[in-house]
Amino acid sequence: MANIQTLDPSASPLDYYGWELRRQREAHGLNQGRLGEIIFCTGSLIGQIETTKKIPTRDFSERVDAALGTDGTFSRLIGLVLRSQLPTWFQPYAEMEAKASYISTYQAQVVYGLLQTEEYARALLRVDEPNKEDELVAARMERQLVLQRERPPALWVVMSEAALLQAVGGRDVMRAQLAHLLSFQADPWVHIQILPFSVGQHTGMMGTFTLLRFNDDPDLLYVDSYGQGHMTANPDMIMERSVGYARLQATALSPRDSAALITRAMEERYADPHCTEERNMA
Repeated sequence: MANIQTLDPSASPLDYYGWELRRQREAHGLNQGRLGEIIFCTGSLIGQIETTKKIPTRDFSERVDAALGTDGTFSRLIGLVLRSQLPTWFQPYAEMEAKASYISTYQAQVVYGLLQTEEYARALLRVDEPNKEDELVAARMERQLVLQRERPPALWVVMSEAALLQAVGGRDVMRAQLAHLLSFQADPWVHIQILPFSVGQHTGMMGTFTLLRFNDDPDLLYVDSYGQGHMTANPDMIMERSVGYARLQATALSPRDSAALITRAMEERYADPHCTEERNMA
């Protein structure tokens, strides 16, 4: 196991986290085992995090802050640590997404990352990154905290009906994911519209894209593709995609009708077979 003293705290957020954790622990006269007992984990886990062998979680960070009286130091650091685990090409987008006051996105195949359940995200991410599954899932869940802010961004999501029908993770995962989408019906900041297959050709058929708007900065357009993403502030491209997005909104089902379609998919495609049997027996 590497010695934490060989780490360069300026090398990365994760290196700094591990370096600072050991510094604070030793300043309080605690060995790894004793700190582990205090925050209900193993000393081995403390050592792995101190030597960057393991990625800390937000829950771990909050418990460390409480145990060491570090005034939220590790709770603030964890956001940087988890964001650093995202693919390098995606990190600039995640940083801008967190600052946006208005997010409008069209999703051609999957549920937008800010609205994914942990199980749905895990099923998606393990396909290409099975060795980094836990880190990437934690980073995606961290992104979602933007929706819990006192003043969250306005989020408008148009999704192809394909996102409801692609059985990511299986029946149980999809049923929970669609129920999660329905839970936003009363949220004044989140609007979800489904673009049904019946509309035929439409302006989003070239693929997924997201528009970010800010209070004091230029708008941004982000286009996602396999293994990379492209972000631009080109006003002509933003104008073109903004008009395209307005057309998608006009063509998609209303939020109320979209909720009805989501509910129907839950009941007809992802129903719990045990509940169905019980209803039939009754």
